[in-house]
Amino acid sequence: MNKEDAKAKIAELSNTIENHNYNYYILANPTISDYDFDMLLNELIALEQQFPDLILPDSPTQRVGGDITKEFQTVKHRYPMLSLSNSYNIEEVKDFITRIKKTIEEDVEFVCELKFDGISISLTYENGLFVKAVTRGDGTQGDDVTTNVKTIRTIPLRLKGNYPDFFEMRGEIIMPHSSFNAINAEREDLGLQPFANPRNAAAGTIKLQDSKEVAKRKLDQYCYFMMMDDDKMIFKNHYESLMAAKQWGFNVSNFMAICQNVEDIEEFINYWDEKRKELPFDIDGIVIKVNDFKQREILGFTAKSPRWAIAYKFKAEEARTKLLSVDFQVGRHGTITPVANLEPVQLAGTIVKRATLHNADFIEQLDLHYDDIVSVEKGGEIIPKITSVDLSQRKEENEKVAFITKCPECGTQLVKADGETAWYCPNTLGCPPQIKGRIEHFISRKAMNIESLGEGKVEVLFDNNLIKDYSDLYDLTYDKIFGLEKIIDVDDTIRKVSFKEKTANNIIDAIEKSKSVPFARVLFALGIKYVGETTAKLIAKSMGSIDNIINASVEELTDIEEVGEKIALSIKDFFADERNIHIINRLKNAGLQFEQEKKVVSENQVLSGMNIVVSGVFATMSRDEIKQLIEDLGGKNVSSISKKTTFVVAGDKMGPEKRKKAESLGVEIKSEDDFLKMIGKKESDNTSPTQTQLELF
Repeated sequence: MNKEDAKAKIAELSNTIENHNYNYYILANPTISDYDFDMLLNELIALEQQFPDLILPDSPTQRVGGDITKEFQTVKHRYPMLSLSNSYNIEEVKDFITRIKKTIEEDVEFVCELKFDGISISLTYENGLFVKAVTRGDGTQGDDVTTNVKTIRTIPLRLKGNYPDFFEMRGEIIMPHSSFNAINAEREDLGLQPFANPRNAAAGTIKLQDSKEVAKRKLDQYCYFMMMDDDKMIFKNHYESLMAAKQWGFNVSNFMAICQNVEDIEEFINYWDEKRKELPFDIDGIVIKVNDFKQREILGFTAKSPRWAIAYKFKAEEARTKLLSVDFQVGRHGTITPVANLEPVQLAGTIVKRATLHNADFIEQLDLHYDDIVSVEKGGEIIPKITSVDLSQRKEENEKVAFITKCPECGTQLVKADGETAWYCPNTLGCPPQIKGRIEHFISRKAMNIESLGEGKVEVLFDNNLIKDYSDLYDLTYDKIFGLEKIIDVDDTIRKVSFKEKTANNIIDAIEKSKSVPFARVLFALGIKYVGETTAKLIAKSMGSIDNIINASVEELTDIEEVGEKIALSIKDFFADERNIHIINRLKNAGLQFEQEKKVVSENQVLSGMNIVVSGVFATMSRDEIKQLIEDLGGKNVSSISKKTTFVVAGDKMGPEKRKKAESLGVEIKSEDDFLKMIGKKESDNTSPTQTQLELF
């Protein structure tokens, strides 16, 4: 392909991909399968790699990330980003409306919108192209985060339709609950401090140096205000401008209302105060704005905020109680987390007895003393946390809470890495909670999946000196564990843990079964700091065996996708410890998989060239096993139904929408039996030809 043809093709692909992005993220109406979308994007990436000088500034490939920002440049706002006046009860809202009607001697219309709990952002567009993103900062100037913001798929890089030559769009960058929960689960798994709430997570993410990491965290954004020079404004009111913005490609909330009076406003506030818990993201109030732009001009501004808008803040679910004591918990990577023990108090429908204190810096900032009266909130409706101390209630004899200097479990002197806030215990192989934590990780579902061996049973085995590391699991026998029992306290619940006949047999069987777990999961199960499930898969696939990983240099490890220097050094430190090498050798002798098994391609390629959707629950095998069969036999698994879908393999509980779409497009729907007959596989034969020979990535 010559350069001229490539230029035309790049423009065509860019336009097509962005249209699909708009349909998917803005209209929530996808018109193409995920597979077909990826194929278009891969074609564009290949062309841009061949002709790098033809890369467009608004190319969809910019959303993938990859650029590193060492420092964020400070930029002065063209239009100041003022804050809103806050109100905390309906009487203050009524006062706001009264003041407006005293100034405006005609009917006033208001727009009520959700107040997103995120990070304010200003987006600049010139001639329909996204050119700059700047944080609010101090309202006068902020940080240029353009590279990171490009990764947010709900922010258009090129506008659609008829739009002004130059304007700014203001909005809020948020982290949806699904992204927040996934990130915190991963951080806890890696021994890192979880984020306190989605807003903090969004703020931390947008300032990451690696835009590729930003893209992985799946931020979202909603636009709520258009800015341009007064003489260029083409709209009469705020609502009209937002509807136009939506047509241009911006993500504008559907949850807004035009209100004529305080009764309408109050109804909107009360509705969302109740319904906000059902939203997939956090809001902390309602924003009330005068709709008409001419009326806004008359009302004007104060030094800090517009006179034509106010934010009604929902009352935080808060309770006051007494701090009784502080526990210091040790995670599986040695991280020390302080936890407050409180006098029991009712909060958000539950009895709260404990609250996180995050780290030593947080305790110091609160100036926390024992027996203090403290305020407790549910951060992000999820984690109870102490937000403040009532100093007026503090007694002189109340002792200041001091962060510990030695591990509360093993007595080892605590250490803190440069640039980190957390203190941790370095006694990785001698500290009981670290040992038990690593064993619990090792047996978990995504790791070795040793069923029937939960937290309580690990504690019993550890207390009876039967396991001191996870390699000891493979020395357990029925005779060693049968009859063991202990009364344990888990989350203030007293229960008896017993190793009866059936339990003991199930545990031994599950341990034996775990020996066939693929190498990638074994690597993840080892619990190497910063090596999560996905990273373990990439390392296993690239290096091929545990011995290759052990002998690899830092440079060789960082050549692997998603492995940076921090992860590489952690891997080297792990295998530099002779005790870990000893454990690995014991696991090898036990029969665990420490090599990446080669994929065996079936000679039977009966599904070659077919795009197949798998949906529902199946009788003879799992959905993953069916997908494996499809790949083994030359077919492609696709996630959504389109005209290019060859057929659907439908089990019980197939989604009604998928069935409806398949029928409307004339796509054949095959039952499990029909599919098995098609590929020449008997119903009773429930083992994939290569099921035990490979791990899918």
